[in-house]
Amino acid sequence: MKHVIKKVAFSFMAAMLLSACGSKEKKAKETASEEVKANVLEIEKPQLTFGFIKLTDMAPLAIAKEKGFFEEEGLYVSVEAQSNWKNVLDRVIDGQLDGSHMLAGQPIAAGAGFGRQAKLVTAFSMDLNGNGITVSNDVWSKMKPNVPIDENGKPVHPIKADALKPVVTEYKNSGKPFKMGMVFPVSTHNYEIRYWLAAAGIHPGMYTAENVQGQIDAEVLLSVTPPPQMPATLESGTIYGYCVGEPWNQQAVFKGIGVPVVTNYDIWKNNPEKVFVMTEKFIEDNPNTAVAVTKALIRAGKWLDDPANRPEAVKILSMSQYVGAPEEVLANSMTGTFEFEKGDKRSMPDFNVFYKYNATYPFYSDGIWFLTQMRRWGQIPEAKPAAWYEETIKDIYRPDVWKKAADLLVAEGKIPATDVPTTDGYKPATADFIDGTTYDAKDPIGYINSFAIGNKD
Repeated sequence: MKHVIKKVAFSFMAAMLLSACGSKEKKAKETASEEVKANVLEIEKPQLTFGFIKLTDMAPLAIAKEKGFFEEEGLYVSVEAQSNWKNVLDRVIDGQLDGSHMLAGQPIAAGAGFGRQAKLVTAFSMDLNGNGITVSNDVWSKMKPNVPIDENGKPVHPIKADALKPVVTEYKNSGKPFKMGMVFPVSTHNYEIRYWLAAAGIHPGMYTAENVQGQIDAEVLLSVTPPPQMPATLESGTIYGYCVGEPWNQQAVFKGIGVPVVTNYDIWKNNPEKVFVMTEKFIEDNPNTAVAVTKALIRAGKWLDDPANRPEAVKILSMSQYVGAPEEVLANSMTGTFEFEKGDKRSMPDFNVFYKYNATYPFYSDGIWFLTQMRRWGQIPEAKPAAWYEETIKDIYRPDVWKKAADLLVAEGKIPATDVPTTDGYKPATADFIDGTTYDAKDPIGYINSFAIGNKD
């Protein structure tokens, strides 16, 4: 009997101890939950719809959604593929989208007087690099004899447009225009392919009020093709080459219809590519929401730049609701390599950068580069004073919003304080371009005037 009483007493005490421990654990969880809630901003608009084009560099949006970063900020986000860049722009301006993956040049052009005008802003740069220039197999066969070969019999990279120049001349002499594609008049791709061509003395054409195609004096006729349609347009012979983001260069290799000859990493090392854009009114009406969105996207960029996460990122991007390309095509560039000729796969760890090198920070100097190219090629038709470039970009690029988001992430222990740059918004002058020309954002006029081809101010 005593044994039974002792057993019951022991069981009761054990139950009480477990109950006390459970109560403490529950209280600790509730306290932790309250602390997390304390860090969540008071969101003005939790239900959001964002747009994107089917390109690898939309990845921060897909990752912020799939890894729960948006939801942790109190945001419930729908991410919808759009048909083309004009549609993206119009839907953000008209309020059908709360924000979108966008060409860096789109909000800049909208505020600088080229195309549809609107007050658009970016607080987040989505990535660095990520584009390539691909030519048809026939054009490559004609270029290849002009390309230096290394000791292993492989082409020496980067390949300059000097190798293309005799091919363009051949087409011209036979009365056949040389046609290439790019994704939009104010896209990085348009300025990169123009830069590459002009560095070899090939005139890519000028814009005027009367010629919005940008083909005045052009030796290469550039036209717009939506990114996912690039390989098919090349295969049909409508164009002989193109500049586009991934996975559409690697798709040409995969299908055996073309050869990428240069990446934009080699045209301008660690150049900014896409940005995330909202209207100025949206940010004014929903300041906490804008900061929360930026927080989630910064976290997505950081997650993406961990090499261990890239295979999972490839799986996510291959889903039909995102990029929808085969995993092996996406992996060709997303996992630190890039394939040029079939079988000529080279290490390129910085082809896609989403966080390193302060990739997410909206530097004024990045935006000013786009303004200089708009002026160089005539999209901005009249000369502007140097101060105009800085004033214009400061209305569009919003590092103040980025800084609020980053400081909160530092306080939460989600990013280190060393990842927040101490900057006036300008990167140092750089000559990391394919032609070695120095770009100093604080001297935009001098930069514009340094080129042999293009407007002079």
